[in-house]
Amino acid sequence: MREYYVYDVPVFCIDNPEAEENVPNFCKEAEEYMSPSLLTNVDVIYVGNFKELENRNATYANGAIYMTADEPTSFDMLENFIHEVAHSLEYQYGMALYTDDLRDEFLGKRERLYHILESAGYHISPLLYSFTEYNARFDEFLANEVGYPTLLSLTMGLFASPYAATSLQEYFANGFEKYFLDNPRTVRDTSPILYRKIEEILDDQT
Repeated sequence: MREYYVYDVPVFCIDNPEAEENVPNFCKEAEEYMSPSLLTNVDVIYVGNFKELENRNATYANGAIYMTADEPTSFDMLENFIHEVAHSLEYQYGMALYTDDLRDEFLGKRERLYHILESAGYHISPLLYSFTEYNARFDEFLANEVGYPTLLSLTMGLFASPYAATSLQEYFANGFEKYFLDNPRTVRDTSPILYRKIEEILDDQT
């Protein structure tokens, strides 16, 4: 088992990644993109093939980020990592983050999504669009019945990326990821309240 570090956070390789250089490259890139203060709630990072992932690329649980070893590039690992760092920050900023104005912004986009998908012939109970928490049926509908490539073409400019429509928590984490890896202006232009929330978190870290 190999050990690396992102700042002082240990990275343990339980299973070998597709390319051995991916992990040290990922560690270097993570430090280039993120300040150590954002990792307050991350105690350890594991890279491997874990049953806890349940077909996901990464997850955050109990202070640990678990990431799949089956990523083709270090940048794919970085995307997973920053996304899960966002979820780790929910524990610290949840009350200030998930306020009515952010929920209203998200639900407004969900309402527009409903009309877009209905017009395109994709139907599911309208009630599911009003759920802000993760819902497996709605997730399956977006991912498999509509499909993210189709969703991307239908909702360009509505969300930072299609996965943000999954739940309020993913709306935040996806926007956080895009803020760092794409362009903050992309988040600002599509989701101004979410952008402000991310800026407030970053200001609190300085």
